[in-house]
Amino acid sequence: MTTLNAFEIMRGRIEAALTDLVPAGTDVSRVTVEPPRDATHGDVATNAAMVLCKAIGAKPRDLADKIVAKLADDADVTKAEVAGPGFINLTLSDRFWHARLGEILGAGTDYGTSKAGAGRRVNVEYVSANPTGPMHVGHGRGAVVGDALAGLLAKAGFDVTREYYINDAGSQVDTLARSLHLRYRQALGEQIGEIPEGYYPGDYLIPIGAALAKRDGAKWHNQPESEWLAPLRHFAVDEMMKLIREDLKALGVVHDVFTSERALVEAGEVTNAIAELESRDLIYTGTLDPPKGKVIEDYEARPQKLFRASQFGDDVDRPVAKSDGSWTYFATDMAYHRDKFRRGFSEMVDVWGADHGGYVKRMNAAVQALTEKKGRIDVQLCQMVNLMQNGEPVKMSKRSGTFVTLRDLIDDVGKDVVRFIMLTRKNDAQLEFDLAKAVEQSRENPVFYVQYSHARCHSVLRHAAEMFTADELTADALAKGALNRLTDPAELALIKTMADWPRTVESAAVAHEPHRIAYYLQDLSSYFHALWTKGAREDVSLRFLNEDDREITRARLALVKALATVIASGLAVMGVEPVEELRA
Repeated sequence: MTTLNAFEIMRGRIEAALTDLVPAGTDVSRVTVEPPRDATHGDVATNAAMVLCKAIGAKPRDLADKIVAKLADDADVTKAEVAGPGFINLTLSDRFWHARLGEILGAGTDYGTSKAGAGRRVNVEYVSANPTGPMHVGHGRGAVVGDALAGLLAKAGFDVTREYYINDAGSQVDTLARSLHLRYRQALGEQIGEIPEGYYPGDYLIPIGAALAKRDGAKWHNQPESEWLAPLRHFAVDEMMKLIREDLKALGVVHDVFTSERALVEAGEVTNAIAELESRDLIYTGTLDPPKGKVIEDYEARPQKLFRASQFGDDVDRPVAKSDGSWTYFATDMAYHRDKFRRGFSEMVDVWGADHGGYVKRMNAAVQALTEKKGRIDVQLCQMVNLMQNGEPVKMSKRSGTFVTLRDLIDDVGKDVVRFIMLTRKNDAQLEFDLAKAVEQSRENPVFYVQYSHARCHSVLRHAAEMFTADELTADALAKGALNRLTDPAELALIKTMADWPRTVESAAVAHEPHRIAYYLQDLSSYFHALWTKGAREDVSLRFLNEDDREITRARLALVKALATVIASGLAVMGVEPVEELRA
């Protein structure tokens, strides 16, 4: 079920008012209908007169006056004013907002679902951690951002595929295989001593080595590396991906597709991608200057196979083959994105760590070249997560050997807390994750603040069951109540914020910014807690349950039920389970 947001409704009415004022077929795509920057100016602002005045050869304010005169006949417009050079501010009736409350109750958690994406296919690739060890907290941020973005795009009407790219073709997996062989020998009873420098030292390889010894016995113990490297590499990657999948599942992340880099290479996809570019004269043999800003005394320019990335907005052309003839990591990445496009994804979103920031331009160039500018990629960079405990950095994990694992974090505070906190900052801003603050029950904890709103709503509804029958408390029954009695500014502010949920979904999806959902839910909770406090301390007539006035009570129960619905809808996009009761 899809719902129009309040501003789309008003856009329709503004366009209707323009019917006799501008020529038929006039392009109105630049007309905006949105909240005014200053809430004291009303509920809706539009630039219609500013952008359409040329169509009729009129001054902006003159056209604005005519539009305002037309809108004055709309029963839901209580005030229409022209501001500045021709902006129009509208104040809407209480009745208009009460109707939105009824829509929320009718739609349930489907409220906010949009057709903005029009079913367009979009591939969201995220996590894609090297399968060489457990995921760390930084991977967790990328996992949450990617998964929430995928959920947001789906809510906005896109056909979303969640994908994980397994980086299993580089030298790091050979190192993994050698590290596993060491643990395998250990499982067979050998004293292996200190882990050699350059190997993966974490304890996570101990059970994997034991599993290999149980399966194959001493088969690989005295064999040369040339015999065991490939089979142990395969075994190690499979086992590590099982571990990664389990950690992702604990975070509530499930991918639709896993694509292997090694499989692409072995299938000749890199060769095919480079050959395609060569046929279009986009690959050539040349030399590159040393990196800018660096003095390399023994730098020697060598002929290399280069991609003409600079033709597509990159700073320099990029090598696609190493001096030994093997493909660069960039070349395999090019083949991978070509593969995505050939699978039907002209829209791609990649969520990467911030350390890959210098890679963005070349990847954009590659996608433009390989898709002949029919494909589009948006790279979302995730900055570091600083894990703290009461303001102090958290010590390293023994299990990983070098970092705090994502699973440790999930086990400590829970997946819902992890997911919410990871979305309380824009992904390209650094994030401090304080373990103590993440679980404290205070207004300073955004997870608690929002969940408390949802739990409070259900507490009110549970107590209401003592006053009303179950049939009287259904969403349909509450929607038919005397909603017109909700007239206090605090009640209306809450309804208006709830009614902004569909617009928030669409705008956040278009911007690829899932953190906006966390911000929205915090704002929504703030309005609710303010109303609660006002009824508890300032004006007892605003309390939600009033046994002496069943009509106003049922109207406020409609408000509470709608609020719980919108919060649950927002948390679902974030992948967070709403709670109905909080325990200390």
